[in-house]
Amino acid sequence: MWDKYSFDNFTVRLARNLNEIKAAQRLRYEVFIEEMGATSDLVDHNARLESDKFDEYFDHLLLFDHNKREINMGVVGVYRLLPDHKLPICAEYYSQEEYDLKKLKNSGRKIMELGRSCVHKSYRGGTALTHLWTGLTEYVYQNGIEILFGVASFHGTNPSKIAPSLSLLHSKYLAPPDLMVTAKSPNKQRMDLVDMHKVDRVAAMKQIPSLIKAYLRIGGFVGKDAYIDHAFNTIDVCMVLDIERANLKKLSAYRKETYFR
Repeated sequence: MWDKYSFDNFTVRLARNLNEIKAAQRLRYEVFIEEMGATSDLVDHNARLESDKFDEYFDHLLLFDHNKREINMGVVGVYRLLPDHKLPICAEYYSQEEYDLKKLKNSGRKIMELGRSCVHKSYRGGTALTHLWTGLTEYVYQNGIEILFGVASFHGTNPSKIAPSLSLLHSKYLAPPDLMVTAKSPNKQRMDLVDMHKVDRVAAMKQIPSLIKAYLRIGGFVGKDAYIDHAFNTIDVCMVLDIERANLKKLSAYRKETYFR
């Protein structure tokens, strides 16, 4: 099993103790609570921690900047990873609060949920997401994961503002029947809101968040319908990635085995 990936002043590895998990939760607080205006019953505003009941089940993938160790232990990017063999009996995935995952869970294949992905604002647009995906990809290979899934978000809760983007996702990237997940009522939101003949596809794609576009580039799909998450101040789509159907050349670009040790 790989231990970590290092490149220049960055290291990607799993959290090793509670203090490192709290560093991840502090970054999540900064991004989700302060930037995005999310709310949650388990948010600790005094300690500036964004946490939930699922944190104890997940592995936490962290990106460290060694030049910033004095600030939040150097954690500048995070991902939560939950392979099916780590899901406790009778427990549910975070995504099940929003989506019916029956087809994925009954597929007979090894599945893994992704979540709470975020990067400090000073590192967006650079190599931070690529470094995180390098660690993610190695984790996928090491654990024999066949299907990845998880919710990814547009900021805000007004679907009319992103109607062209939602319509583009529905028209071009809808999951095949065997991987289809469906949003739950009452927060289910149709995605086919605009006639695609009237959509500026370039502008619509630009409006799609970078994380969603990253999944799409390597062959990811979206589930049927979006989900309006008022607590997190987001409109969510459920991303599904079948490793067998993915563009393996693009996927392997994130896997640089010589850097793992």
